[in-house]
Amino acid sequence: MSFKLSQRSLDRLDSVDPDLIKVVKYAIGVTKVDFGVIEGVRTLEKQKELVAAGASKTMNSKHLKGLAVDLMAYVGGRGCWELKVYDDIADAMKQGAIEYGVPIVWGASWHIRNIADWEGTMEEAMNDYIDTRRKEGKRPFIDGPHFEINSNLV
Repeated sequence: MSFKLSQRSLDRLDSVDPDLIKVVKYAIGVTKVDFGVIEGVRTLEKQKELVAAGASKTMNSKHLKGLAVDLMAYVGGRGCWELKVYDDIADAMKQGAIEYGVPIVWGASWHIRNIADWEGTMEEAMNDYIDTRRKEGKRPFIDGPHFEINSNLV
């Protein structure tokens, strides 16, 4: 089944890096799970609120520069926050990253600096990230809806 981005999602891509837009548009055409864009460029004020609430870990968010998007899964036409559907979206984003040569980092596998280079599924990547953090004695920070360009590799 092929999905399409709504006009609201397309509007939320305004001022986002054109390469990231290409990856998102590619992903919506190949994904097994429908999704929309819930946030592209973010204001500094909004970022401060998210950090204060613990929903973000940095004041240097790629959202501030148009290098990140947050996507929401839709299952049965309703928004879904279950993590298991986001690895399917990440698989589609990986395909787009490969197609366009755009280095993408996924918020549920922070240790992989370009998901296009990961050999397995994105579910496996997420599990590897969780295992890695636990071995380091650290808590994993899972942000399944988040995708960003690794500007260090561009």
